[in-house]
Amino acid sequence: MQTRQLNFGIIGAGRIGQVHAESLCYRLPQANVLAIADIFGDAARAAAQRFHIPQATDDFSELLANPAIDAIAICSSTPTHAPLMIAAAQAGKHIFCEKPIALDLARIDEALAAVAQSGVKLQIGFNRRFDSNFQRIRQGIADGEIGVPHILRITSRDPAPPPIDYIKASGGIFLDMTIHDFDMARFLLADEVEDVYAQGGVMVDPAIGEAGDIDTAVITLRFRSGAIGVIDNSRQAVYGYDQRVEVFGSAGALAAQNNTPHRVTASTRDGVTQAKPLYFFLERYMDSYVAEMGAFCDAILYDQPIPVSGNDGRIPVVMGMASWKSYREQRPVRLDEIGL
Repeated sequence: MQTRQLNFGIIGAGRIGQVHAESLCYRLPQANVLAIADIFGDAARAAAQRFHIPQATDDFSELLANPAIDAIAICSSTPTHAPLMIAAAQAGKHIFCEKPIALDLARIDEALAAVAQSGVKLQIGFNRRFDSNFQRIRQGIADGEIGVPHILRITSRDPAPPPIDYIKASGGIFLDMTIHDFDMARFLLADEVEDVYAQGGVMVDPAIGEAGDIDTAVITLRFRSGAIGVIDNSRQAVYGYDQRVEVFGSAGALAAQNNTPHRVTASTRDGVTQAKPLYFFLERYMDSYVAEMGAFCDAILYDQPIPVSGNDGRIPVVMGMASWKSYREQRPVRLDEIGL
């Protein structure tokens, strides 16, 4: 029996575009990539050669005009996400879009309205929802395994800061880094956050502060249910990519520790050692990138619900904006002050 396939066009041949190209070309039999576009034509051609994609171009409109392409994966820079989403929706293409949709709520709403009007399916790229560890915690909470959740704790620390040029255009730590943790908080507890209180500082690199950002933060969340969440972030953890979650409830706790290259502990007269966490986000989350794109394909091919909606993409941006307001004004900020 032949596998049903979804024909893709990929916009953006940078790092994340290549991550999705590898998944779509080599790991998902239900996907077929017909073309890849990038404003840097050489990058598109190099990716096309690497992944055996038939067409490469520096003009994304060629992908939208191709009637054989069913879906577009938007993997370009953040400022292009909303305009490309609108163009893809108007062209009748289903859309997978990396986060964030935009750094402005009006632009997000405009893009989501275009999608709703067109009737195409849209999925936002919050890949951590598809990590097997975090899915296990969500399922345990949903099943009542730990009773009523009281405290959520998320630790998310990068092994090294991104380039300063990236920081200047990213919207800052709350909108390029913590945004994943905001989504994870909503996903794990299946609950909405009412207010946030953010504190932070520049403890890793003064250049990050000079660029208008911070590199270290702790954010407290208050959920509608009364549960309390705490997220801690750092742009630099010298021991690797630190990704941990714990949920404590009335009947117990669930926790996910770091993934490591192996689980062997060495005990000798010099001490007890074990492997450091995986160093890079691609190592840690490659399987979840594959799973999220597989879910997107199946939602379209078999008319299933999209697992990460446009509204799921909007709310973490509101949370990030509220966190910046909280940090600057040194007070808790309700999300409805920003706009829901």
